[in-house]
Amino acid sequence: MKGRLMYWTLIRIAAAVTALSGVVAGFIVNVDRAARQGHHLGAVLANYFSLFTIISSLLSVVVLVAAATWWQRHPGTSPEPMRIALGMAAVAGPVILLGLVYNALLRGLPSEAALGDSAGIALLDSYAIDVLHVVMPIYFVLDLLLAPRRRGLPWWSLGVIVGYPLAWTAYTMIRGELVANPDGSAAWWYPYPFLDPHGAGGYGSALTYIGAILAAFLVIGIGMITIGRYREKRAAVRAGSAPAVGWLVH
Repeated sequence: MKGRLMYWTLIRIAAAVTALSGVVAGFIVNVDRAARQGHHLGAVLANYFSLFTIISSLLSVVVLVAAATWWQRHPGTSPEPMRIALGMAAVAGPVILLGLVYNALLRGLPSEAALGDSAGIALLDSYAIDVLHVVMPIYFVLDLLLAPRRRGLPWWSLGVIVGYPLAWTAYTMIRGELVANPDGSAAWWYPYPFLDPHGAGGYGSALTYIGAILAAFLVIGIGMITIGRYREKRAAVRAGSAPAVGWLVH
């Protein structure tokens, strides 16, 4: 068991470093494009660090390092503490959904921002996209299914899993009307076209997409909680003890 814990500790650290490298690669790409296209660098970077992908990735770095550090300091077989389990679930849901949406709907679509990229910048851009939308979603699924000492979460934690995306959505919809597009094409800026209420569908279309995304988060959250509770119950049965979440109560 000790060897397995060390193995997964290193994996979580490696995953955190990988996620951070994707964010840094995207940062370099955005700085290059801002300079080349004459856009205001401060506005470009403010928008970059307001993207759901980037915020979720940075949060995942923090949570993964915290989880790995706790494992290192607390060897044994007891489940991870609630704060670690909640943090992992809160970042895993967004990262997994981002992977599903990007690979199902957005992969392969041309990007006007990419026009004129040098070979090096294009490579960095491709690396950032694949790391944050393919590698990290796959990692979090594997962590959910295979990592030891995962704690089963009570059902009220679904509010935490959904709360962060809702807070980001509120922030984005308010901010969108307050900042201009760095390229000067509009007096507003939304990170994703389906959230832009200035499109053909107006606020009705944007709210429909928000509702669909919320439903997707609920489904993913229910799935993660169900898997976590099942894994903890199975581990408790093997160890001859009661599950930490109280399988039949919460």
